[in-house]
Amino acid sequence: MKLLRLSVLLAVVLAPAMAWADPIEGEWKTADTSLATIKGCGDQFCIVMKTGDWPGKQIGRLKASGKGIYAGTVTDPRDEKTYSGRAMLNGNTLKLTGCALKIFCQTEVWQRR
Repeated sequence: MKLLRLSVLLAVVLAPAMAWADPIEGEWKTADTSLATIKGCGDQFCIVMKTGDWPGKQIGRLKASGKGIYAGTVTDPRDEKTYSGRAMLNGNTLKLTGCALKIFCQTEVWQRR
């Protein structure tokens, strides 16, 4: 009986925290098969490389701007240039786009791991 009470208590306490997690948060496989982590940092979401040539490097900051839509900046770790960025989340697929001057854009498709 004590185990049942403890299980119910844990479910009640943990359920709201799990519900508050934003869908974009998690681990993502990038276009070059490296892994990146997206997690909350303040009122935004930070994109940090987990594997590949730049582990630990933050390559972006995004803020929710609509259902499944995020906007902010992305940095190309190869040359350290920062671009206007946006991301569109559809299930387990994330389309991440970086643009220079809003006309020269490049998009990568990432998959949730």
